[in-house]
Formats: sequence, structure tokens, C-alpha cells
Amino acid sequence: MHNQLITCTKCNKPLSNQSYNTFDLSECPSCNALIRVDVFPAFLKEHKTDQAGGEELFDAESGCFFHPQKRAVTPCAICGRFLCSMCDIEFNGQHVCPACIDTGKKKKKLKNLETHRTLYDSISLVLATIPLLIFYVTIITAPMSLFIALKYWKSPSSIIPRTKVRLILAVFFSVLQITGWTILFVYLFRKVF
Repeated sequence: MHNQLITCTKCNKPLSNQSYNTFDLSECPSCNALIRVDVFPAFLKEHKTDQAGGEELFDAESGCFFHPQKRAVTPCAICGRFLCSMCDIEFNGQHVCPACIDTGKKKKKLKNLETHRTLYDSISLVLATIPLLIFYVTIITAPMSLFIALKYWKSPSSIIPRTKVRLILAVFFSVLQITGWTILFVYLFRKVF
């Protein structure tokens, strides 16, 4: 028997093999709802996996579009091509082929496909530290760095998880620079008046 279970759409209880591939409606053993289950004959067979990672293809079974010698396990939700277990990519709860992922990435049609993020923590840290070489530029960059650090504090920093050390350093350097400019202006104001 296959390790995947097909469940009733009404009560979600597993169905027995006797309810598969009947031409008429049959009753669910648990809730007596009328159901019809059609499955590939290969679903009920034990399959050996070869070294390449896919299951062997038997006669009268569908093969993968990309690997014709491998058994198809699911169709692509976008283009409908049959996919083997190696080509099957689960994306947003759907099974999608690599070609559709690539096309969606190029044409920007896949909304939740995130390939890059703006690293606001790095931008803020650069704005706070690099202008220290030319001190007079910090009058502009320190407030910008502080603004970016505080505005994007809760935004995701990177696809790879990172800590908030960069943002903390940016805030520290920005506050230090703003404090320095404030002291300078107060000193100059008192000296003039």
C-alpha cells in the first residue's frame, strides 16, 4: 500500500483502497457521504527509488515532463506538466515546476517569490560611519541614518536571518554625531551672543 492516504472531503477520515477507481459513487465508511475517488494505478503499487532520487516508471504510467524515465507524482499548478518528485517545487501551497518558477521570476508574476531584500540595516550603518572620514557631511547623514534605522527597525533584514547589531550601531553612531553637532551649535551660539 502507498504511504499517502486519501481522505474523505467531508469528514477527512482516510478512505480504504476499495473505494478507489469505482465507476459509481460509493459511501464513505465514516460519514456515509457519497464520494468517487479516481487514482493512478501506480498510486497503489510499491515503488523502488533509484539512486537519482526519482521513482521508476512502469508501463501505462505518466512520466515526468523533464525526466521521462521518472514516474510523475503531481501536475504543475500553473502549466499542467506532469512532475516527478525531483522537479516538484511546493510554492504557496501549490506544486509548481522549475520552468514556471523561472518564468514567474523573470516576468515578476509570482507575487510571493522573494529573491532579494533591501538591507536597511547596512544602509543605515554606512550612512553613520563612512561620513566620519569627512566630518562635515555627518550633519546630513547622521539624521538620515537615524531616520532609516528607526523607520525600518521592524522590517525583515535579510533573507538569511541576521541580528539587529547593525541597526544598533547605526543608531549609536547617529546619536553620537547628532549630539556632537548639537554641542558645537550650542557652543557657537553662546560664543556669538
